[in-house]
Amino acid sequence: MQKGRVLAASQDGVYVIRLVGDVRLTLCTTLDDYFHSMFDDPGFASVWVDLCDAEGIDSTTLGLLARLALSVKERFGFKPAIYSCEPGINRLLKSVAFHRLFELHEAACSNVDDIVEIPVVKGSEEAVKQKVIEAHRTLMNISEENRIRFKDLINALEQT
Repeated sequence: MQKGRVLAASQDGVYVIRLVGDVRLTLCTTLDDYFHSMFDDPGFASVWVDLCDAEGIDSTTLGLLARLALSVKERFGFKPAIYSCEPGINRLLKSVAFHRLFELHEAACSNVDDIVEIPVVKGSEEAVKQKVIEAHRTLMNISEENRIRFKDLINALEQT
C-alpha cells in the first residue's frame, strides 16, 4: 500500500481534502490542525472529502472525519460531501454510519488543479493518544453498533 498523504485545496471558502494511500493515525495531528485552520477562515463556505485515491482508512481517521462533519453541521448547518470510488471504502463508510453525517457520493469528485500536499505535523505521543481517544468517542456516538465496536479499544487506551 502507498504511504498515506493528505492533500488540500481551497478557493473562495470552498475546501477539498483528498486522502491518498493508506491513511493512518500517524496523520491525525496533520488532519486535526488542517481542520482547525479551515474553520478559522472567515470565508469558509463548504468542504468536500475525496477518498477516491485512498487505499485504506483506519478508525482514527474515520473518527476525525466524523468530527469534521459534526462541526460543519453544528457551525454551518449542512452536511459535507464525501466522495469514494472504492467499493471497500464505501462499505466501510456505511458500516460506521457515515450516511448520517455526510452526503455520500460513490463517484469521483471533480479534479482540483491547485491541490497540494499538507506537510505532516507530528504530535507528541500523549497528544496523539488523546486524538485517538477523541476520534473513537466520536465514532461511538454515531451509532449503537459503533459504541459496541469501539468500547473495548477506548477502555484499553484510557488505562494506558
